[in-house]
Amino acid sequence: MIDDVRRARDLGLLDAIDAFKRELFAATVWRVVREGRDPVLGAPSRSRWCNGSFDVLYTSLERDGAIAEVYSLLSLQPVFPSKVRWKSHPIEVSATQTLRLADLPTLARLSVDVARYRDRAYERTQEIADAAYFLGFDGLVAPSARWSCANLVLFTDRLAPEQIGIGKAPAAAIDWDIWRKRVRA
Repeated sequence: MIDDVRRARDLGLLDAIDAFKRELFAATVWRVVREGRDPVLGAPSRSRWCNGSFDVLYTSLERDGAIAEVYSLLSLQPVFPSKVRWKSHPIEVSATQTLRLADLPTLARLSVDVARYRDRAYERTQEIADAAYFLGFDGLVAPSARWSCANLVLFTDRLAPEQIGIGKAPAAAIDWDIWRKRVRA
């Protein structure tokens, strides 16, 4: 959380994050965006892995993981939006300074309350992402709270334009009714 006056970063957390190896991440990931939005355009957000002070690009290592993340957000609205069209896009990523938070036990060692990880209590994860950004990581891989897979969150100003690109497969429109029925089956 960003206040009018910035709090000092937790030195213990900085040391813990700095002890992680900076990893190469080169793969196809998935991103879901509204039709017409550039799928490789990052933005600041107040979300699980961003406190609003830097640009991020949320992706998932699985297509259904990316869809589940957006579905979860849309489900918070009083009426599920039916007019806006959404598409899933394959994104080619080549990052070199990625922080891998592989699983919930790793997050627990960083003082994340993993019993509440699916909740929207973001303060500690935002602190972790802020520390990673401050230390020069270009993104992080962490467990999805909405699907059984990992997500990749990129710090877009840490990557050159050629390190993030639209994949070769075409974007696919999402039919929320069909997707809900398929995942419930």
